[in-house]
Amino acid sequence: MGARDVPDTATVSAVSSFIDFQNEIYLQGMGGTVPELPMTADGFADRARELLDARAYAYVAGSASTERTALANTSAFDRYRIVPRMLCGTSGPGARDTSVEVLGTKLAAPVLTSPVGVLELLHEKGEVVVARAAKELGVGTVVSTASSSTIEEVGEVAGDWWYQLYWPADDELARSFVERAQRAGAKAIVVTVDTPSLGWRPRDLELGHLPFLLGKGIANYLSDPVFRAKLPAPPEESEDALRIAILTWVGLFGNHTLRPADLARLREWTDLPIAVKGVLHPDDARLVVDAGADAVWVSNHGGRQVDNSIAALDALGSVVGAVGDRADVLFDSGVRSGSDVLVALALGAKAVGYGRPWAYALGIGGAVGVRHALRLLLADFDSAMGLSGCADLAGITRELLAVPR
Repeated sequence: MGARDVPDTATVSAVSSFIDFQNEIYLQGMGGTVPELPMTADGFADRARELLDARAYAYVAGSASTERTALANTSAFDRYRIVPRMLCGTSGPGARDTSVEVLGTKLAAPVLTSPVGVLELLHEKGEVVVARAAKELGVGTVVSTASSSTIEEVGEVAGDWWYQLYWPADDELARSFVERAQRAGAKAIVVTVDTPSLGWRPRDLELGHLPFLLGKGIANYLSDPVFRAKLPAPPEESEDALRIAILTWVGLFGNHTLRPADLARLREWTDLPIAVKGVLHPDDARLVVDAGADAVWVSNHGGRQVDNSIAALDALGSVVGAVGDRADVLFDSGVRSGSDVLVALALGAKAVGYGRPWAYALGIGGAVGVRHALRLLLADFDSAMGLSGCADLAGITRELLAVPR
């Protein structure tokens, strides 16, 4: 059976209780049907290593330099232990409330798909596939500027989605991206500030592979009127025209000149809520909230930017302490299980972003794979939450955690 031929045995018609997925699997097992897709984040990574093209796998798996930051992100969760409370009289499966509202967006669970670029490496129109899966499950999706599908293509199928802006070295182009996203139905703008340029990524370097230079992941640029006006000819006209467009992209991606005050210009372009993603230092969090950000997203880009950086989880508490009373605090980098979600929420995150596992699943099983990966995380979280004595998200507090000596 091929990587994209996994049968759809887990279609979700409506979300009643995420933990229902567990009974669904066991009931299918009574008939001799067992899951063909992995049941853990590590399982997805292992299967992807076997099945995906080497360049596609390296692009998703790779992190900065020695990859110590990526390892630190996951191992940071080992520094906390959940202390479940018993006999709390909490509601059982189907009655627990996992819902939350973040930046005016109502979600069935405090989970969003983190922005992952160049999904065409994994599946045709991957962003559209992911947006549909997130909508079906009632969770959020954050769509990257570096998409293989256009803003408008995603907007046609997505539910509650946010647009992630890589602010280019051209404000007119940045404004065009933001205005397109708002017209297409985005509910918030997420400005990623930790990528003014790409990090040092040996896995990609060993293969001499940067997908953007092959014209991949730049659909939003190629479809943008401001960008196209900079070109001598339409990029689809010839190979030479596309090559010129790619080189134009090279000169525009990233922006080392941005400062917190630039958020005021973004506010002039849109009335959508604004989150700033890639913040680790509490002083940076204060600066962007003072400048008008509605949310701070604690993240180190999954370890892809600065080697030996602080683990994102280790930065979460100080950022919450600095701005948590004035802005929503979001989190990603290292989430691999439902208990990880629980820990991040207990440390003050309003919601978490989930990235690599569903990206691997997209490459392995397409739409079925993405739904499966998201359902696993959501069911695991629902289970961990109930077994820890929490009837709703308000019950997930710092008191739920212990720090082993």
